[in-house]
Amino acid sequence: MAFSSWFSRLRSSSKPFYGNLRHSLLNRNSSPSPQIREALISDKKRKPIFSWASSLLLPLALAVSAGSLSLHTHTNPSLCDASHVDPRGLSFGGEGSGEYLVKGSHKNIPQELVNELKAICQDDMTMDFDERHFHGKPQNSFHKAVNIPDVVVFPRSEDQVSKIVKCCNEYKVPIVPYGGATSIEGHTLSPQGGVCIDMTLMKRVKSLHVEDMDVVVEPGIGWIELNEYLEPYGLFFPLDPGPGATIGGMCATRCSGSLAVRYGTMRENVINLKAVLANGDIVKTGSRARKSAAGYDLTRLMIGSEGTLGVITEVTLRLQKIPQYSVVAMCNFPTIKDAADVAIATMFSGIQVSRVELLDEVQVKAINIANGRNLPEVPTLMFEFVGTEAYSREQTLIVQKIATERNGSNFIFAEDPEAKKELWRIRKEALWACFAMEPSSEAMISDVCVPLSHLAELIARSKKELDASPLVCTVVAHAGDGNFHTIILFDPSQEEHRREADRLNHFMVHTALSMEGTCTGEHGVGTGKMKYLEKELGIEALRTMKSIKAALDPNNIMNPGKLIPPHVCF
Repeated sequence: MAFSSWFSRLRSSSKPFYGNLRHSLLNRNSSPSPQIREALISDKKRKPIFSWASSLLLPLALAVSAGSLSLHTHTNPSLCDASHVDPRGLSFGGEGSGEYLVKGSHKNIPQELVNELKAICQDDMTMDFDERHFHGKPQNSFHKAVNIPDVVVFPRSEDQVSKIVKCCNEYKVPIVPYGGATSIEGHTLSPQGGVCIDMTLMKRVKSLHVEDMDVVVEPGIGWIELNEYLEPYGLFFPLDPGPGATIGGMCATRCSGSLAVRYGTMRENVINLKAVLANGDIVKTGSRARKSAAGYDLTRLMIGSEGTLGVITEVTLRLQKIPQYSVVAMCNFPTIKDAADVAIATMFSGIQVSRVELLDEVQVKAINIANGRNLPEVPTLMFEFVGTEAYSREQTLIVQKIATERNGSNFIFAEDPEAKKELWRIRKEALWACFAMEPSSEAMISDVCVPLSHLAELIARSKKELDASPLVCTVVAHAGDGNFHTIILFDPSQEEHRREADRLNHFMVHTALSMEGTCTGEHGVGTGKMKYLEKELGIEALRTMKSIKAALDPNNIMNPGKLIPPHVCF
């Protein structure tokens, strides 16, 4: 398949998504609270996107020494994050929390810090009210915070980032790294105000090593833009999250996408990175070798740390050859369990599919409504096979046989570039199509992932609850690796809607955890998933994470209030 069609279809499908999403956020009939209304005001001056960052470092050696990581059984309030505790003793994001408005203490930043930031950034800094509001609210999430950043800075170099972070650490002012703003779990909220570091001006390709099949980039470059740059060299970066996501944010959330079933997640595709730590030090986590057994794996510590350990300033990525040929196929099923069973059987057959995506009948109905299509409104599987022409066709016929033997029907496939593009748009349009179906709603999106053998059971049990709910819910899944999303459409201003959305989300998460799964396969924790971490990881693991955080960021300035639940003490 021509490479340009892979990514032009993403770019084109992103426009209606953002349009409908902004419409659903900004044109609602209900009257939100002043805090929510404030968070919905400004949508102008849109900038490119990266997403915050995170960090690692040599002090980790200290953190994992016997003294630093001794875990105490008693609770020490002085080593808890008290910023989320309100006067009633309740906390946001802790175990059992169901709040959407993130609380946080706020102190005015010193004028001396403002002056120092101005000296570092010159004109690449703003305290404009609208700009701060834009950076203080997620673009694709119902999560909101009571505060917004006091200052937004736009560094152009690693040295500037280091100086900014060092100044903020000196004055103990919170930092929130920011990029594409495509995350959905409140990762870029500024509940304590502080300084938002927008990384979108740092978007250079620093070096490309074609023969080594790797590239060194700054964090603000988007994955779509990167692949446009790589296309003439016959290479591409194989992760494909939502349009607008940038490499820094993709590292910070340990994201993946529909191609992860073949190429892995961000964890497998980053060779090394550089990050600015809380004290302003710059650390490089490894060499450019494809494998290394030298020391702690600081690269993996950074990936998924969501800006809580440092700010990512450079990433070396593993690249792949653009496939010679591809086939896109689609098949219908009477039940969603049948579809999931075929996805599992396909993976168990040993066929190396590039994508296996599942849509339920409600999701297909939303696509029909949004686009005037006439697709059969039944559970649907979509596949992509890549390789040589003969190999891709052979894979397609094998999977067709597997599907037919398991109640599959209407198996169609396309080899023409335009036909493939049209078929794959069905999946890429899924999210914004939901808002077209329910324009006054917002979406709570589940992100559970289980061992592949449990996927069919999890989806079937979840689907039973979803179908019985008064809320409109759709299912879309990366069925090849056990990860599925439910888009729960609800009005957060209605208490009964909120409770029902929470109930459904809790049911799916706890069901997944009972199957040795996870609450988040690719979206990350942010503020929205913190309440599930103790059940998934255990308090000992959380205390260890808290100890590492305290060793690397003793003043707790790096994206505070995210990832680690506030009730965790050590």
